[in-house]
Amino acid sequence: MTEQPAQIGEQLSGLTYPNRFGRALLLALLEVVGDHGFSQLMERLGLPYDRAQLPPDDMERGFDFAVLAALNQALDDAYGARGGRGMAIRAGRAWLVKGLNRFGALSGIDDPAFRTLPADERVRIALKALASIFTHFTDQNTELEDTPTRFHFIVEISPLAWGISADKPVCQALVGLLQETARWAANGREYVVREVECRAAGGSRCVLAVSKQAGD
Repeated sequence: MTEQPAQIGEQLSGLTYPNRFGRALLLALLEVVGDHGFSQLMERLGLPYDRAQLPPDDMERGFDFAVLAALNQALDDAYGARGGRGMAIRAGRAWLVKGLNRFGALSGIDDPAFRTLPADERVRIALKALASIFTHFTDQNTELEDTPTRFHFIVEISPLAWGISADKPVCQALVGLLQETARWAANGREYVVREVECRAAGGSRCVLAVSKQAGD
């Protein structure tokens, strides 16, 4: 079980990611903020991690949503709202290549046959695979809705918004993850991703919209 910080211990959600998912996100965060910034964030939260000590690379459900939300909030506290959200987006993008792109159905995206499909179809398949991974291996129930102009990545309970009240959407790490997933699937074409509904900002769920036209 992942060691939880004392100040979060009494507020754990009981909803979790596997350690492997949490480890990949922490590696992404370490890459974005550097060793010093990472140490400061961990000290702020009372977490025991550094470059040499991270959650184990296994599928035990040990990474609580409350820890993810606290990490998300700590970025805002350390870097300001704008800077923290920018850091979270960058960490979300790095999260994919720190391990999620080698997991489940996403591992087949580099197959030559997949690369022959139209770009928007590749993006749809990749986002659907990502939603399925979260639903089946975490407590983050997620589905993909296909509309004429956008994909909606719908998260019933986002760990990044757990227990947070804000005037704007807060799931920026998921925004970054979807940006990078779409870019990877579409051979480098950038897709605009916006969180259009967030539980932290009063929504009933978190909804991230991915434009079907690159750059729109």
